[in-house]
Amino acid sequence: MEQILELDKKVFLALNGYHNPWLDQLISFLSSTSAWIPLYLFLLYLIIRNFRKDTWLVLVAVTLTILLADQITSTIMKPFFERLRPSHEPGLEGLVHIVNHYKGKKYGFASSHAANTFGIATLMWLLLKNCRPWIALLFLWALLVGYTRVYLGVHYPGDVLAGELVGLLCALAVYFLFTFVKNLLDKRKALASGG
Repeated sequence: MEQILELDKKVFLALNGYHNPWLDQLISFLSSTSAWIPLYLFLLYLIIRNFRKDTWLVLVAVTLTILLADQITSTIMKPFFERLRPSHEPGLEGLVHIVNHYKGKKYGFASSHAANTFGIATLMWLLLKNCRPWIALLFLWALLVGYTRVYLGVHYPGDVLAGELVGLLCALAVYFLFTFVKNLLDKRKALASGG
């Protein structure tokens, strides 16, 4: 385990070490939720176009995925593992490139940003099958957001990978629940219409 943590630090320092002033501002912007509002609106359009009257059910699934991923990483994992973010690690003081004095909260394992974005990407991949392969680009978006967390000095690569795994598992669980509920509702509609 010690070797894995040491490798994680080395990879972090290599990735975080490549920076410049113009990239600092771009990466900081890309790490924010507001940067991705056009993407979220486009996804909403695709959901409405594909699910019409069941749009509400998809939005509940998206909300549940984000809620689960965020709570598992923030409320359970971070306090349990108590792994300091690189920006708070005394042994890395002076080595971590920090942007706009942002250090994040004390603990960073696992990354909520990575969990949320990977959860959304996975859920959309499962729900919007007819939009593939374009919807696969959401995984590049999720990876980019994960990279921004390392660049900003607030997460190790391991934090991001663990967050992505949490997001993936949450999306799978919610997808199966969504499928079960949708099938139930479809059967009720069929019975109500005499089918």
